[in-house]
Amino acid sequence: MKKNLKRLAALGLTAVMGAAVLTGCGGGSSSGGSSSSGGKESKDGKVELTMAVWDSDQEPVMQEMAAAYTKEHPNVTVKTQLTTWTEYWTKLEASAMGNSSADIITMNVLHVEEYADAGILMDLTDAEKESDLKASENFPAPLLNGYTVDGKLYGIPKDFDTNAIFYNKEIFDNAKVEYPKDGMTFEEFRKVCEDLDAAGLPEGTYPVPVNRNSSQTTYYASVYANDGYILNEDNTEAGWDDPKTIEGIQPWLDLVLDGLSPSLEQMANTDPDSMFQGGQVAMYLSGNYMIPSYNKTMEGKYGIVSRPTFNGKNTDIINGLAFSVSAFTEHPEEAVDFALWLGSKEAQTIQAEAGVVISARNDCQDIYVGTHPDLNLQVFLDNVENAELLPHCKVTSELAQVEKTYLEQAWMDEITLEEACKKIKTEEDAILEKMNAK
Repeated sequence: MKKNLKRLAALGLTAVMGAAVLTGCGGGSSSGGSSSSGGKESKDGKVELTMAVWDSDQEPVMQEMAAAYTKEHPNVTVKTQLTTWTEYWTKLEASAMGNSSADIITMNVLHVEEYADAGILMDLTDAEKESDLKASENFPAPLLNGYTVDGKLYGIPKDFDTNAIFYNKEIFDNAKVEYPKDGMTFEEFRKVCEDLDAAGLPEGTYPVPVNRNSSQTTYYASVYANDGYILNEDNTEAGWDDPKTIEGIQPWLDLVLDGLSPSLEQMANTDPDSMFQGGQVAMYLSGNYMIPSYNKTMEGKYGIVSRPTFNGKNTDIINGLAFSVSAFTEHPEEAVDFALWLGSKEAQTIQAEAGVVISARNDCQDIYVGTHPDLNLQVFLDNVENAELLPHCKVTSELAQVEKTYLEQAWMDEITLEEACKKIKTEEDAILEKMNAK
């Protein structure tokens, strides 16, 4: 296991994955926090558990959930451990190396296979089966599948996110362009971008940002809608050179190459999320997890409509978070019981009523829609039926580095997308072959 942990650290997982999918992790804003280690037992026999989280918007409701649990279990106290997103995974790896990680770990789909393989996460399969949680009945199958590795469950689904178009009403009003609508085709979406551009937006303002690392919110869905693929079902082959894959990405890249999106350099200097909040872009494709942040700076000034269809399909990408238990916890019985309770209707109702994220439980999802009545939140639930799970495997961080290298060249118009995708295919297949040979 230590060997696997060292391999994770050597990969520089945080730098790669953090840069690639900041918004694809089910958390937006974050701030620094305490550096306490795993749970401990006090002199009076009470057990203290720690719960690691990176999203400051979610910390208050997670504390509320913990308080509800400890009220029913007075022998247990729970403290949240807030860490910035950029430091979260580095800290987790370091604490795991020292056998001192938080007892409950907020985990996302992109990391679960690597961390399960490294021995950081506890296998919850038997505990879930022996409980009354009935996970297979109460959670969307893609989320349970996302946290199941080699037939073993490593996380209790916490929340999920799908994607939509967020638009700045003021920019549209000033440009005298009609707001985007639900159910637009990609061609209609592009026409909105062209109309905004033709209206003469202020200097430094663009219709929409399309970053090379915006795969979850933009081109992955189009790839699947076009019958392309990123990874095949058994993770033995990459699909980047498939013509259908390239056809699903190219229209998004064209928005950049045609000047309807900020350049890669501009988005490197100011991330698209900040651009949207700063009024530098009229539209932004993002997940529901950003709403708490947007409401702090833009409440009443933006709207939400469904993401554009592609090839006649409403395909979207679903991602989410889960509650995992550290394999190093000193209190496995209490930590597992708490993790399972966090998946209960009681706990997930508390989370849903806070309006920060969509609770993973099927019977709590509708609660979220009513928490922001001025926003069209139903689109996020409507997308679940047609959603594909964010592609991932045990070497996701290595694959992400390859994609970064060549997609950036395409985004800067140094090579064609087809050339970039062929290079990605070659290098990723070699990585996958090595992974599967172990």
